[in-house]
Amino acid sequence: MLAWTSVLNGEMFNYQLSGMLMQLYVIYLPKFLFWRDTMLSSGCLRLLMFDYYNSMLINTVDEDGNNVELGGEFALEENEHFNNMPVNTLQSDIQIPTNVYNKDPNILNAIYNSEALNDVFILNFQKDPTLTWQYFGSSTGFFRIYPGIKWTPDSNGVAAFDCRNRNWYIQAATSPKDIIIMVDISGSMKGLKMTIAKHTINTILDTLGENDFVNVIAYTDYVRYVEPCFKGTLVQADLDNREHFKMLVEELHVKGEAKIKNAMKESFKILNEARVNGQGSMCNQAIMLITDGAMEDFESVFEEFNWPDRRVRVFTYLIGREMTFAQNTKWIACNNKGYYTHISTLADVQENVMEYLHVLSRPMVINHDHDIIWTEAYMDTVLFTTKAQSLLLMTSVAMPVFSKKKETLSHGILLGVVGSDVPLLEVMKLAPRYMLGAHGYAFLITNNGYILAHPDLRPLYKDGKKLKPKPNYNSVDLSEVEWEDTEEKLKALHKPGSFLLRQKRPLFLGLEDLLHFKTYCETDIDPGHRKYSQLQAAIRYLLGKEPDLECDEVLLQQTLFDAVVTAPLEAYWNALMLNDRVEPGLETAFLGTRAGLMRIVRYAGVETRVAKRFLTPVDKDNLYTIDHFPLWYRLAVENTPGSFYYYPVNDKAIGLQLSLDWLEKRFWAIAKQCSTVEGVCPLSCESDLNCFLVDNNGFILLSKERNEVGRFFGEVDGSVMASLIKMGMYKKVSLFDYQAMCKNSHHHASSARPLLSVSVISYFVCVFVRFLLDFNLCGLWHSDYFVDGKKSDISLTHKQKKVDALQPCDTAYPGFMYDSSVREANSLIKCGRCQKMFVVQQIPDSNLVLVVTQADCDCSRQYGPILLDEHNATVKCNRMKSQKVRRRPESCHAYHPKENAKECGGASAISLSLSLFSAALLVSSLLHRWT
Repeated sequence: MLAWTSVLNGEMFNYQLSGMLMQLYVIYLPKFLFWRDTMLSSGCLRLLMFDYYNSMLINTVDEDGNNVELGGEFALEENEHFNNMPVNTLQSDIQIPTNVYNKDPNILNAIYNSEALNDVFILNFQKDPTLTWQYFGSSTGFFRIYPGIKWTPDSNGVAAFDCRNRNWYIQAATSPKDIIIMVDISGSMKGLKMTIAKHTINTILDTLGENDFVNVIAYTDYVRYVEPCFKGTLVQADLDNREHFKMLVEELHVKGEAKIKNAMKESFKILNEARVNGQGSMCNQAIMLITDGAMEDFESVFEEFNWPDRRVRVFTYLIGREMTFAQNTKWIACNNKGYYTHISTLADVQENVMEYLHVLSRPMVINHDHDIIWTEAYMDTVLFTTKAQSLLLMTSVAMPVFSKKKETLSHGILLGVVGSDVPLLEVMKLAPRYMLGAHGYAFLITNNGYILAHPDLRPLYKDGKKLKPKPNYNSVDLSEVEWEDTEEKLKALHKPGSFLLRQKRPLFLGLEDLLHFKTYCETDIDPGHRKYSQLQAAIRYLLGKEPDLECDEVLLQQTLFDAVVTAPLEAYWNALMLNDRVEPGLETAFLGTRAGLMRIVRYAGVETRVAKRFLTPVDKDNLYTIDHFPLWYRLAVENTPGSFYYYPVNDKAIGLQLSLDWLEKRFWAIAKQCSTVEGVCPLSCESDLNCFLVDNNGFILLSKERNEVGRFFGEVDGSVMASLIKMGMYKKVSLFDYQAMCKNSHHHASSARPLLSVSVISYFVCVFVRFLLDFNLCGLWHSDYFVDGKKSDISLTHKQKKVDALQPCDTAYPGFMYDSSVREANSLIKCGRCQKMFVVQQIPDSNLVLVVTQADCDCSRQYGPILLDEHNATVKCNRMKSQKVRRRPESCHAYHPKENAKECGGASAISLSLSLFSAALLVSSLLHRWT
């Protein structure tokens, strides 16, 4: 289920979707059961002469120009609601994986019986036009999707998508489970057998979700964990861990003799300990045995660990064509409420693995429980490889569909799973962002604590010029994006320049004009309203031209109120400009409000303006963060009212409104003035001294060397930075990035660029100039006393540039926070033959400090630079196996007394016909003589 940070309309949203799914179930099930019962009563499943729209074959013609079988003309039109994909909103169609025969009698009958769903899909979409994909996944393997589409196979012409492998299907079809996969890697498993075994393991892993727990054990004459870090425990089967297991399984090699008994004992011990200690899923438990033969006597093991309750099911997979040990392998499964399958080729793996899901679903089906599940976040590009693919994050809501026939009740026949996709952006619209403020945000998590939507979720990475989803984008834990202020370490994903602002206080300065970002009016429900922008929709609603529009009246009232209150300020700014009271270099004055109104005055033309665009690309395309308060706004409201926040955007502009040339010119001119010395100062920042403006995280805002702007001060002067850290003026913290992407284990860090946020121009100039005039450079430099640092607390901001990455990794890097209680400090640094003096003073009402150092004393030999290099963190093992705080699903269906456990699979007996064998020998002998 979904967890919220604030009380929203989630219950109503869940209720509406649940009703839609139940409607699908109620309307569809009777017809399905009628036909199924009719066919079962006849003793066999009749092959219906029935054609359907196969999504891979529609609109396809043969060499003669005729429609291919199961194809036919299928009208497709681009639809904006479905990301401009060509769809048919009047008809659903069928997708069948390449490895499933599309004319199988079971498939044809099930497709025919599911035709009733088509009208239900259409009716649902007419009632709620915000719905996206609706679908039914059958236990036989077909996938009915609405609206109908043209399915695009992969580059090899293969449709590998199998709905039964999708998380929405697996989670709806079964309860949570603990799985131990045991694989035989003895010498007899070499060659094709080992290839099939590895594929079987990967297929089992693909059937697991984040509610499940797993471990993989390889055995010969000893027990070996494929991941030693996971020894003796179960780990959550999230995407990250599953992919990690797959990588390790590929490295398995055969050797030795198989001794299965010890491995079986180890598996039972892990599962029993998890159950006793309240770990794992606390529901179904199973062992998956993958072997080419079982020769030992296992009865004593089962008597000790599993009988008579049989809490742990055992599923066995006999690998290879040999059937010598089939009876032993089947006996293990049948006596432990499991299922036995024989896998002789790679093509057999998929269907045989899926059998265990049907077994685990029996108690739920017999109990007639329609558990509604929500999946983790995913991208719909998994389904579609067309040009119209969307990078929207989605979640699925689904529920099982099963047979209620009394004669087959003990069999627990699962018919399939019905579900619908829900864009997370639609869900997040339930959270009124303007009421939360810049420091407040809503986020969405699963019951396992994995992020569905969060301001600091980074699901994409840049590979060349293309954006691609990270392999582990949907297994980011909440603890990996929130700060944990313990033991001098901050757990965060942040790079310098990104922020996690958790305070929720009233705001007085604000946002730019984001009417096209904020949802003032719902324009998606009525197709006739989709042509309006938010601004157009709001105006038409206020004028009474569109009374049917659903608009947020509170938000509109706040916007109108802000417009009235801030009107005099714009007049004041215009007066400054008309009276030529604006100095060259000041480009823009602006004021934003939380409701989304912005007033802005340009003091420089576009041809001379350094900051060409007010909004950054991140502000304009903030798809995943769902937090449209820009950085300058969040930084401004974080600080005390009346103070200013400065940051460099690039080497040409400071912030968004002030040219760096103008600031440098003013700074160096004022720095030459001395209040206690007549004439020219004896010391100068241009020659004798090195002067820096440094921000609260240690990044240089101003330096006489332009290439030092934006760099970390410790890289430029490690000796002074080390002294400031020792004195307590800057505090070092460790930061972790659990969403990093690394390339060949090499990590490169570059300097960060803190930001500037300015408000009313006249006040800004007054405060900054007053500081420079009051600052006695010569007097401070020649002072005879030293000031020690003190401690306090201040927020952390930072940014780090990262090279293109290919593999997910955990990285650690240092960060620094300035202690705002330290007003000034100075000291001497012994550097061999010289002593380096420096002074530091805080700039009032800002996040800046002035650092002045002696220029003629080089300490680089004694003190190296302090770098912000990333490095691989050593936390991956502990993070992957940690039992995170989670909420287990409310229901568990692991047992039902009416379950028929005797249906445990079977093997086709292979017997030798003497007459056939004799005839074969005779024919062979004759052929040999003739040739």
